Amino acid sequence: MTQIITATAPVRTCDCGGWTDTWFARHGAVFNVAVNPGVRVVVRANDAPPGPPAAVTLRAENFGDCYAFLPGTRPWVRHPLLEAAIESVGVPHGMALDVSVRSGVPPGAATGTSAAVCVALVGALRALWGRNADPDEVARAAHAVEVDRLGQQSGVQDQFAAAHGGISHIGIREYPAAARRAVAASDDVRGALERQLLLVYLGRTHDSSAVHQEVIRSLGRTDSAGSAALDDLRRAADAARDAVEAGSLPGLGEAMRANTEAQRRLHPSLVGADARRVIAAVAARGALGWKVNGAGGEGGSLAVLCPSGSAARAAIEGAIAQASAGCQVLPTSIALAGLEVSVAGNSGREEAG
Repeated sequence: MTQIITATAPVRTCDCGGWTDTWFARHGAVFNVAVNPGVRVVVRANDAPPGPPAAVTLRAENFGDCYAFLPGTRPWVRHPLLEAAIESVGVPHGMALDVSVRSGVPPGAATGTSAAVCVALVGALRALWGRNADPDEVARAAHAVEVDRLGQQSGVQDQFAAAHGGISHIGIREYPAAARRAVAASDDVRGALERQLLLVYLGRTHDSSAVHQEVIRSLGRTDSAGSAALDDLRRAADAARDAVEAGSLPGLGEAMRANTEAQRRLHPSLVGADARRVIAAVAARGALGWKVNGAGGEGGSLAVLCPSGSAARAAIEGAIAQASAGCQVLPTSIALAGLEVSVAGNSGREEAG
């Protein structure tokens, strides 16, 4: 028998309050917007002959990579995040898996893609075991993959955005304990965000690991300055939530700008040279706000909030193209849903999970 499990999860942008969802910030608040295209995972599970567990065939489509690995073996083979996510849930006995993973945004775009991949993988594999895709449980399990199995620095916001979708305000009472609340946005506000909030890929991938270490070292040296910047980041998350719920996109833009300035004060390298060029260009064209996505640093992406009107958006897109030849505005839409899992068997009958 063959089962085909398909899981999708969005990525996120405009993450005001990022950095406060970490162990070294201890507590915090993050506002973010989940967007599509996100990630898609397809797991094909076939009956396996009796004997030792079968190797998993893993297809990392964005990298053009296909290989087999056996969960539980060390060292990791080629894509530790994917392998660790599969290992964390496990493969039921008597099954051979073929797993395909694809992202709709470039890897390393600083949009929480790794977390979304992990959420989708965990959700798909839970379905093999007959377990539901509770978003909070999956978010916490995906976070544990990065922190506990891989020993990486990871905040908690990305996993909750991918699992829940929509527009979120995530409160971190004491890391890693977090609670996500949907931000109440009218249809008009969501429509305006669809038209005016741009996701700008800066043309090169971003690796947040080194940036995290830089910030941690900086906080150790300048405790009071770092604490003040973290407080401003927390306030920016609350201000962004309040602005969207009040229907004020200019207020959201102000929160985005305040957040980016607080990031810069947390550590100057968090607002990289590519981001500074784009910010200067869109500011000159009247952009309402801009936010360095994710951890920041060189490469990655920006969220840019345009004024209303197609002419204003066109002018800002033109300014972005002139600022850097490698920059591109990625087409996105607000993801109303988070993790979605469907299961189909030999009969072709499909069941949502």
